[in-house]
Amino acid sequence: MSAAKTHITGVRTVTIPVEDQDAALRFYTGTLGFTTLRDNPTPAGGRWIELTPGGGNVIVTLEPATRGTTRGVIGIRFTTRDANAAHAALTAAGVDTDDILRWPGVPAMFAFRDPDGNAFSITETT
Repeated sequence: MSAAKTHITGVRTVTIPVEDQDAALRFYTGTLGFTTLRDNPTPAGGRWIELTPGGGNVIVTLEPATRGTTRGVIGIRFTTRDANAAHAALTAAGVDTDDILRWPGVPAMFAFRDPDGNAFSITETT
């Protein structure tokens, strides 16, 4: 059995479902320090918001959550060079953070949640 060629070449964006795009935009840019790449109206009266953390190698979109969207772990692991400093800064800003996990042979990491209840983690890189 051979694999089918899908012509998929990568991942362009990861979508984060949010209740209020304005509030989410303030959190992701003001608290997390993301950069806004696009914030444009859509024909249906909504907005297309693209953000990037750090050097711009990943794009996240803040899209209105559809009715009944379940919140929880989205599976995005952001990176930091200093888990202690990132944890302290987010905690001081009032972000819901978990303790830093430190396992032998594994980079330090911790989980946090945005105001909509979406859960992410931050992993230290060397």
